[in-house]
Amino acid sequence: MNKRLYDKQYKDWIKKVFARDKFKCQWPECKKHRGRLNAHHIKKWADYPGLRLHPDNGITLCKYHHDLIKSNEENYEMMFFKIVAGKK
Repeated sequence: MNKRLYDKQYKDWIKKVFARDKFKCQWPECKKHRGRLNAHHIKKWADYPGLRLHPDNGITLCKYHHDLIKSNEENYEMMFFKIVAGKK
């Protein structure tokens, strides 16, 4: 298990991202994948330490879509930031 999952600040970040996204996958038109959710860092955790706990650097994705973008995250950054910006 990842140590980050036990950190209070990290848990608070996840809660904020999920609440903002109304506990639903934010992938466009995702309707049937609402079960297991992930709070995804839009800019990578390792590469952007200053953004790690900023809610605007997170988006809620279902497991299906989170797995879909693995190893290809950079290609979705702009789309995810636009979705998050539209929530303000």
